[in-house]
Amino acid sequence: MTLPTPRPTPRLADIAAQARVSEATASRVLNGKAGVAATTRHRVLAALDVLGYERPVRLQRRSAGLVGLVIPELTNPIFPAFAQIIEQSLAGHGYTPVLCTQMPGGATEDELVEQLEERGVTGIVFLSGLHADTAADPSRYTRLTSRGVPYVLINGYNDRIDAPFVSPDDRAAARMAVRHLAELGHTRIGLAVGPARYVPSRRKAEGFAAALEESFGLSRGQAERRIRHTLFSVEGGHAAATALIDDGCTGLVCGSDLMALGAVRAARQRGLDVPAHLSVVGFDDSPLIAFTDPPLTTVRQPVQAMATAAVGALIEEIQGNPAIQGNPVRDSVRDSVRDPLRPARRTEFVFQPELVVRGSTGPVRA
Repeated sequence: MTLPTPRPTPRLADIAAQARVSEATASRVLNGKAGVAATTRHRVLAALDVLGYERPVRLQRRSAGLVGLVIPELTNPIFPAFAQIIEQSLAGHGYTPVLCTQMPGGATEDELVEQLEERGVTGIVFLSGLHADTAADPSRYTRLTSRGVPYVLINGYNDRIDAPFVSPDDRAAARMAVRHLAELGHTRIGLAVGPARYVPSRRKAEGFAAALEESFGLSRGQAERRIRHTLFSVEGGHAAATALIDDGCTGLVCGSDLMALGAVRAARQRGLDVPAHLSVVGFDDSPLIAFTDPPLTTVRQPVQAMATAAVGALIEEIQGNPAIQGNPVRDSVRDSVRDPLRPARRTEFVFQPELVVRGSTGPVRA
């Protein structure tokens, strides 16, 4: 009979080193003593997990409640990136995250929400959900509010929904990308972006058109002829890029990193080199995107800040302190449209993106 190997006894020095705290501080946390900041306590507990040690029974606290995270898919690497940070942040606040992923032929957003409600969730985080689709009925969220379930919405502002929103500045992202390509000498620049009914797509298209007017004096109609709406996928980027290359574009702005990879593939199928013949800019700065061939120039979505802000706003909602207009905790805020017959809507927290220049963009060829 083989007995199970006992788990190793935690060494205080190892835990303290992993958590980057003193041994005295680590000892206070492990013995459940007061006087330690919450962030420090979380680092010590995380060190236990990373080193493979089991937490002492006295430190196994009860969950403050379940919080659902509803996301569209896991195939696009930006969504797991958001999910990881949101789950970490929720755990730091004592909540147990429940990941709910949609997929073709699987449960719909409404069905996932119903299942979460049946399990008595304390709140819900929606990432790029139906709130971002201008063709979808927003009353599903009104009903959720009437049932007393707090929630926060990421990526896709909708002034018909009374809830906290967290968004990147999509218009600024498109302008950054266009200006970068213009500085490299590109004058025929196209935009490959998702379906027009989605708020992020519309905002990127608006920013793109404004940038073409600023840089080249093109009218809105002329700019729209440089825009191809398709799917937020490699295949969608490939199709849009093919059409824009046929139109003579030498620089492409893409609505996601996956679309940008599709654009690179389309160029290579035409025998074109990136960036010698075609410069490509993505959006998101997804994990591992710096290691593509060539490394992708992209506009970084501030995932860490956005995810943390979303959890913070949800905690405020749960505690009965809604993130109303005037809350100072944000990078910038776009006030939502006010209906005089309704109370003030929640704030939209708008975070500034960052252009990350790598190897997929270069000077236009003479």
